Amino acid sequence: MMYKNLDQLPSYTTLKNLASHPFDLAAPWALTAHRLQSYVCSSAGFDLLYGTQRIDEQVLAALQKLADEGDAVKQFQAMKSGAVMNRIEGYECENRQVLHTATRDVFSDAPREPRASGQARRELEKLKKFLEDLDNGNIVNGKGEPFTGMVQVGIGGSDLGPRALYHALAAYRVPGRRVDFISNVDPDDAAAVLNGLDLSRTLVNVVSKSGATLETLTNEELVRQAYSDAGLDPRLHFVAVTGQGGPMDNPARYLQSFYMFDYIGGRYSATSMVGGVMLGFALGRKGFVEILGGAHEADLAAEERDIRNNISLLMALLGIWNHNFLHCETLAVLPYSQGLVRFAAHLQQCDMESNGKSINRRGESLSYQTGPIIWGEPGTNGQHAFYQLIHQGTTIIPVEFAGFRHSQYGRDIVVKETSCQEKLLANLLAQSLALATGQHDDNPNKRFAGNRPNSVLMGDRLTPRSMGALLAIYENKIAFQGFLWNINSFDQEGVQLGKKLATQLLHHFAGLRKGKSHGGGDEPGWALLQAAGLVGSRG
Repeated sequence: MMYKNLDQLPSYTTLKNLASHPFDLAAPWALTAHRLQSYVCSSAGFDLLYGTQRIDEQVLAALQKLADEGDAVKQFQAMKSGAVMNRIEGYECENRQVLHTATRDVFSDAPREPRASGQARRELEKLKKFLEDLDNGNIVNGKGEPFTGMVQVGIGGSDLGPRALYHALAAYRVPGRRVDFISNVDPDDAAAVLNGLDLSRTLVNVVSKSGATLETLTNEELVRQAYSDAGLDPRLHFVAVTGQGGPMDNPARYLQSFYMFDYIGGRYSATSMVGGVMLGFALGRKGFVEILGGAHEADLAAEERDIRNNISLLMALLGIWNHNFLHCETLAVLPYSQGLVRFAAHLQQCDMESNGKSINRRGESLSYQTGPIIWGEPGTNGQHAFYQLIHQGTTIIPVEFAGFRHSQYGRDIVVKETSCQEKLLANLLAQSLALATGQHDDNPNKRFAGNRPNSVLMGDRLTPRSMGALLAIYENKIAFQGFLWNINSFDQEGVQLGKKLATQLLHHFAGLRKGKSHGGGDEPGWALLQAAGLVGSRG
């Protein structure tokens, strides 16, 4: 089906006109109790408080029409049902289904895409058996001791999402187990991790769909060498998550291989075995299943057509309002939960790799903005760092806050009549209000303009289930925005050119090691190596 560009939808003009006089959050009458209490969207265990966005009933109605005209929910349902969504019409492309939702549809009696859900179910059963063998002593090290650690070796989607979930759910780890991560090809990354480990009691989970990702291959060999140097057989410690039948699907090198499939993009793979093996080891199978359950609940909620009852779709539309109509170029994601310390880093990849596109699904250049710049850090630390610019800088930066009513560990203390958790939540809500309303003052240094749009995503407690829901809420938001911008959110050609040029530069290094120079003339790669002082001379 040929979908229209955003600016070809009838509601685009309506929204453009409404954006010339957006709702004034800084007006004394603006933030009434009725507005703040009625502008709340609830689904999948979260409440989205969006009364501090620069919208009113007219804007909400127009955004609803935009979603309907762009068939946002219909496209989402088609994606879940196995339509080929990863494609550019008329051009060479990956031409694939997009079925990350199938990894959490495994407990449904009638899964949306039975083949993909069946494959996910089989991998989950393999993981169950693997974890049971670890627990009952069928899989042990050479001395008969249980494994207490795991190192995940991967990069991009094989690292960021799984790492974010592991840190978020550290409070729920199986006692005595820990996970470390190696992603950067910088050898100091691997060295820093390996130096603190008892290798004899540590498994290594190598994650690469193709089995040919250069950074991961290199890090795997570095880690294998460390095991060999320690007198340990790597085959008894290494497991793989990879494509079935690929070079890493090799029982001679790996204790066990789990499969990932080409219809799941790396940045959407945390609920597949890419995250499942590590999270199952760290949290136990039950913890990983809870993540899947929360994500599935959010996936079902995303099929609701009414934007006031669909958090993912409403967040997507508010983002389009701020980005395309109010011309805000960046988005700060600021979680008031220390467990989410790596969540913004994951969203940077998931959002910007998905929606950092400048052509539509027919290969035509776009005349409007697509994905915003995503960044963020946890509060309250950020308040003492970059919030100054958000409040009083010349750039308007919309904010998505996230928080939880209760802490994970329940360890707290009352100081000056309030607990730590109460102080955390008071700061979160105060920042939301301050950004919206601003402050009038005769002293310009103490003047805050206000009208900084923001919303607050509030959950009860950060648990495996709520983390799964939060992950899927954002994955689905990103997909909805891509559908409405009429772009392909599921390829990543933008990372390929740098890889190709890096390979050319590596040929120069390899040639020099063999005593052969591949350089000369005005070849830019060789000249840049010289300028950097890595080969030859600058002179």
